Amino acid sequence: MRNMSKSSLFLFLLLFFVSWVSSVTASVSYDHKAITINGQRRILISGSIHYPRSTPEMWPDLIQKAKEGGLDVIETYVFWNGHEPSPGNYYFEDRYDLVKFIKLIQQAGLYAHLRIGPYVCAEWNFGGFPVWLKYVPGIEFRTDNGPFKAAMQKFTEKIVSMMKSEKLYETQGGPIILSQIENEFGPVEWEIGAPGKAYTKWAAEMAVGLGTGVPWVMCKQDDAPDPVINTCNGFYCENFKPNKDYKPKIWTENWTGWYTEFGGAVPYRPAEDLAFSVARFIQNGGSFVNYYMYHGGTNFGRTAGGPFIATSYDYDAPIDEYGLTRDPKWGHLRDLHKAIKLCEPALVSVDPTVTSLGSNQEAHVFKSKSSCAAFLANYDTKYSVKVTFGSGQYDLPPWSISILPDCKTAVFNTARLGAQSTQMKMTPVGSAFSWQSYIEEAASGYTDDTTTLDGLWEQINVTRDATDYLWYMTNVKIDPSEGFLKSGQDPLLTVYSAGHSLHVFINGQLSGTVYGSLNSPKLTFSQNVKLNAGVNKISLLSVAVGLQNVGVHFERWNVGVLGPVTLKGLNEGTTDLSGWKWSYKIGLKGEALNLHTVTGSSSVDWTEGKLLAKKQPLTWYKTTFDAPDGNDPLALDMGSMGKGQIWVNGQSIGRHWPAYIARGSCGSCNYAGTYNDKKCGSNCGEPSQRWYHVPRSWLKPSGNLLVVFEEWGGDASGISLVKRTIGSVCADIFEGQPALKNWQMIALGKLDRLQPKAHLWCPPGQKISKIKFASYGMPQGTCGSFREGSCHAHKSYDAFEKKCVGKQSCSVTVAAEVFGGNPCPDSEKKLSVEAVCS
Repeated sequence: MRNMSKSSLFLFLLLFFVSWVSSVTASVSYDHKAITINGQRRILISGSIHYPRSTPEMWPDLIQKAKEGGLDVIETYVFWNGHEPSPGNYYFEDRYDLVKFIKLIQQAGLYAHLRIGPYVCAEWNFGGFPVWLKYVPGIEFRTDNGPFKAAMQKFTEKIVSMMKSEKLYETQGGPIILSQIENEFGPVEWEIGAPGKAYTKWAAEMAVGLGTGVPWVMCKQDDAPDPVINTCNGFYCENFKPNKDYKPKIWTENWTGWYTEFGGAVPYRPAEDLAFSVARFIQNGGSFVNYYMYHGGTNFGRTAGGPFIATSYDYDAPIDEYGLTRDPKWGHLRDLHKAIKLCEPALVSVDPTVTSLGSNQEAHVFKSKSSCAAFLANYDTKYSVKVTFGSGQYDLPPWSISILPDCKTAVFNTARLGAQSTQMKMTPVGSAFSWQSYIEEAASGYTDDTTTLDGLWEQINVTRDATDYLWYMTNVKIDPSEGFLKSGQDPLLTVYSAGHSLHVFINGQLSGTVYGSLNSPKLTFSQNVKLNAGVNKISLLSVAVGLQNVGVHFERWNVGVLGPVTLKGLNEGTTDLSGWKWSYKIGLKGEALNLHTVTGSSSVDWTEGKLLAKKQPLTWYKTTFDAPDGNDPLALDMGSMGKGQIWVNGQSIGRHWPAYIARGSCGSCNYAGTYNDKKCGSNCGEPSQRWYHVPRSWLKPSGNLLVVFEEWGGDASGISLVKRTIGSVCADIFEGQPALKNWQMIALGKLDRLQPKAHLWCPPGQKISKIKFASYGMPQGTCGSFREGSCHAHKSYDAFEKKCVGKQSCSVTVAAEVFGGNPCPDSEKKLSVEAVCS
């Protein structure tokens, strides 16, 4: 350095100082207002995308759509059972490549929230715990238990070590700004008392001690020890307060819909209510909100927990199961996020001042020396109101909040959907499948790989959840002198099972099937059965439909035939078979032969044509097909089938159960008023899940192997491959509702009130071919079911047919003169339009 010039020395020292400053200021902390990143308070919008519920090929597009939707952060759980399928053997490839997923988030310029748990709940099999954990000697889950804490700490340290080695924490230049330890433990702690409190304290100290450099959170944990932040989960969190005044108000799960269960109506949550919940949280001082889910995805394989959770985990999320935006929800939230970001300087600077504007109306005003933002709320669920605020008057629809980034101009209202709506359709592609069949043998037909034990054994204890299926078999010898043989009154077989589904075979023939539900997984089979003189084989095929994922000590929950099993109507009265010797066969013969693979499927003789098995229980079907052209998402229409599983090219699509018809309430749903998971439902009287996502990346150009195992006896000829596309697009806009012409100009403080425009656009490769509906006035209904109201401008179609037909996109100003005049001068009007894309 002695030969270095003064100017070079100065430059060297300057660069060293800049580098040092950058390294010491790369930090994440918090105060009562917000998470602070590198010294700057932030209003952060986050969304949950779980990496195993989509494919790596889908990840970049999902993350990009999240960014375009206005998200700052991607949140994900870490799925222990996927990463450590057996003790000490780790897996971080394909859909479980966590590092790749986090790096893609970073490449997109977004932050990450890593919810390590490692308990996740998440409607995921066994709550994310590996099944082997249940059989660690002396273990009790989620309490002050040495074996459990040792295993949990080991896995948590494994994940943190990986993130550190890849420099993925924000303090290392990575995207991770938050981590979560445990998950919704508060209600469990309340039930188990002192051991729970001790466990909470230990978990927090263990996590903080790992030195990630970023804050830790605990959701639904009111007693989260410092410095861990306690956070809120729910449909609404506006009244949530952290346990210390110096902690920010964080909403880790704003439920965008709800999960689908086999046998239940499919829940959905109106976009207006979801936006209202976010605006209400922000106006009450909230600074971080995460949508659970932003993209729900698919429970591939046997990952769905519950039990009885469907393969689809769509969750009515802003990005649907197939990776397409769900509009208007996605677009409406995007506009909400832009409006909130315009308010950010005021929101992070001061606490709000709240004033009443009426009996159910109020204003939340954030006013600092340099900025002002206001939220005007109407909590009435029935009536629109006009309120006076400052020097202006503002129309507030029911159950809505208007956002004023300059305390003057309303740029967004949560109940006014300015974003385009879309109607999706499932269209068959390719030719009809040519099926072959193979009938699975009842376990009584073969004796290899069976184990004989005294009494009835719990299913998972035997299978270790390697399969959904376990056979219970015993022999009943009927003496020729039994009276029922002459009377014709068959004996009554009664089987009590802890769930979840049961097929009863007598001498190899199916005698009956019973199954439970999410609310009542236990079941009882009670039916007269045909027995013959001599030895009779009773074979019970017990079927699990995902393991329990939530509850106090859910590791103690049982599955399978636990009895009693009785025969009533014999000469001696009722015989209890429960303590007899039972033979056990794990899984199906077709599973052992790997019939879902190319190699395995060639190991047996399949039938086809006139010999094809039709509507037979316990039947395997296979076919091959070519991948259709294009990039549209694909699915299998399984509406003709009963229950079973699906594989494509050896990859498990998941469980199918279209014969489980949805029950519940599916009437009209008003967005206004408090939402719950039973409020808005669809599919009543139809399959809870009819379509099953087939990822494009799992397909070859030709010769794809599709294998279906059918338990109940569905009709395979009804299965078809379909593509998911946009059928029509809609706009539904009130005249004079808040609109934003140029967000950049607004950010510069140049706000103006504009006439709104109806924007329509079809996806690339499609154009608007027809205006299906248009009405300026007082139209009724929603996208796909619009109808004229009592007021209608007769030239409503003209502008759209002129400007839109034959184009990929178009826009039309919503004003009376555009549609030939005002059809009802004294009424509030709106425009509804639906255009067909083709």
